[in-house]
Amino acid sequence: MSLNNQVLDRAISQELPYVESNLSYLIPMAEKPVNYTYEPPTGIPRTNATYQTHKLPIYNARSISENISLDKEGFAFTGHKTNVRNFYDEDEVRRVYYPEAGQLLKELTGGTKVVIFDHTLRNAGQSKPGENNIKEPALRVHNDFTAKSGYTRAHLEIAARGIDDIDALLKQRFAIINVWRAIATPIQESPLAVCDAQSIAITDLVAGDLVYRDRVGETYGVTYNSKHKWFYFPQMHRDEALFIKCFDSAEDGHARFAAHTAFEDPSSPVNAPPRESIELRTLVFYPA
Repeated sequence: MSLNNQVLDRAISQELPYVESNLSYLIPMAEKPVNYTYEPPTGIPRTNATYQTHKLPIYNARSISENISLDKEGFAFTGHKTNVRNFYDEDEVRRVYYPEAGQLLKELTGGTKVVIFDHTLRNAGQSKPGENNIKEPALRVHNDFTAKSGYTRAHLEIAARGIDDIDALLKQRFAIINVWRAIATPIQESPLAVCDAQSIAITDLVAGDLVYRDRVGETYGVTYNSKHKWFYFPQMHRDEALFIKCFDSAEDGHARFAAHTAFEDPSSPVNAPPRESIELRTLVFYPA
């Protein structure tokens, strides 16, 4: 057992504050799970996957955030003041927030190169599928990339930017890291829970197709395992950032996949405003 894992186990045993919530896990299936990102043709279901909820403790990790790292648990947390005024302004996000986040990631990881390749806004009150790009919180346990699609997406994004010698670059260690942040009032409704990567068995991860109109990606659904350890950072506000490791090319003991999900926080006020958040998906390249 690693030192960090001992720290988390000790923190939990010392009655770290927690809430209990139902988390939706993939039910094991014979065929490959398929999810469409758009309304599929008539007769084809949006997904062939089914889910089952398990009521689990989700621990408040604020008091132990300094003991948590991307390379051990697969997630990290820090305070970080942003200069973005309006996160719904696409130009401002790309012009101001992308460089801010890129510099922050270099400082956090020691990475030498950061490529930010997309972002997602979430707000259930403003989401209009087919009309805008704002999405609702994702209420199922998942990981954004697989051992296969981490390389596929990295190759795609590097090639799109005209960067030379792609093969050599992808032989370096690189990771796909999400940068997650509240963009309005402190989050009360549908906060994000992250699972300690050290508590996830490789057999818990099930590769599934994510079908876009122009391509097919691959993500991990996650099946239930009683050993999973869940954490969150309640009341996150816009000057804090949560980092989630969705892929790591290193296979030498570093955390590779940190499952995550939005959840219904029983301590949230009934009239809490919809969660407003942004997540950046980034490629971080480590020193050769």
